[in-house]
Amino acid sequence: MGGEINVTERILMGPGPSNVHPRVLKAMATPLVGHLDPEFLAIMDALQSELRWLFRTENELTFAVSGTGSAGMETVLVNLVEEGDEVVVCENGVFGERMADIVERCRGKLIRIEAPWGRIIDPSDVRAVLAKCRAKVVAIVHAETSTGAWQPLEEISRIAREHGALFVTDHVTSLGGCEVNIDAWGIDGAYSGTQKCLSCPPGLAPVTFSPRAVAKIEARKSKVPSWYLDMTMVRKYWGQERFYHHTAPVSMIYALYESLRLIREEGFEARFARHELNHRALMAGLSAMGMTPFAQEGHRLWMLNAVNIPAGVEDAPVRRRLLNDYGIEIGGGLGAGKGKVWRIGLMGHSSARRNVLLLLAALADILSSAGLPFSAGEAVAKAAGIYAGASG
Repeated sequence: MGGEINVTERILMGPGPSNVHPRVLKAMATPLVGHLDPEFLAIMDALQSELRWLFRTENELTFAVSGTGSAGMETVLVNLVEEGDEVVVCENGVFGERMADIVERCRGKLIRIEAPWGRIIDPSDVRAVLAKCRAKVVAIVHAETSTGAWQPLEEISRIAREHGALFVTDHVTSLGGCEVNIDAWGIDGAYSGTQKCLSCPPGLAPVTFSPRAVAKIEARKSKVPSWYLDMTMVRKYWGQERFYHHTAPVSMIYALYESLRLIREEGFEARFARHELNHRALMAGLSAMGMTPFAQEGHRLWMLNAVNIPAGVEDAPVRRRLLNDYGIEIGGGLGAGKGKVWRIGLMGHSSARRNVLLLLAALADILSSAGLPFSAGEAVAKAAGIYAGASG
């Protein structure tokens, strides 16, 4: 048998997970109780209320799936898509592609709307496609983690509703880091993950279903293809019936509850402003080192900063040195961005001034030691100027 687990502490600035607040880790050490214990059921009720607040929704069917963000994606789609349903999926990165894969596995009739990686989906393209089909669902990613693109949702939501389609959205990277307003934006099914802007360990997937979505589930002609993620059963565990379905991950529920308490204490306005400020400071420093954003101008995430790797620089050796010499993790590119893009997360507890300045100094040191003319002083000064301007 191996020795005791003893991992090196890291500054997590990749595409997830993010660093976890000490209060959340402390909550995970709370003694276990049974998943049907009255005290635990009271925590579940409180968690549902907080998730409705976080999603900005009155949806009754709002809870945390026992699984990662990908389980949230699958939960929403397998419940809303039946064999033969026409489903429009907007693809401009890896996670749109995953949505499409799930739709095909549900035997839905997949209709793709594609945009180049790093670009947003044009609402006029959605309108044109919906005019030619009878889509039951339109699905799109709000914050595309693979590219750093930030997708506007309200107009596409209106178009979907005009054509009688349910509107499904991915908020794995956006929830808790920028505005998400399920009810005001007319969203019918949405999901997220705990390990990014919520700064909770991976393992739960907040989801919410509108009354229209619940009606679709209740009118299904066939069983939901996943037993574990079937809302017709799981909702009875999270609802007043408390019907046993599976053993909930008790410690993770504690953790998510505490992470939402932290968000409420900080407040939406202050939290979003912090993410935006750290994004602007980081990008100012990276620009001083000649790095350019990968995502479309005007549609760049605060939480996940995708930048083009400078010419002549190898991806993996730089990230390896950041990890080994400085204890900093950043992400490499996926798909079309593999070997060409760095993905730098500023999410939740990791979105901090000290992390921005340390990363800029570390990157400049590594790149200058490789013979590139990058100055840590200039990069840090550019970022510091953004902070000074904000405080002034």
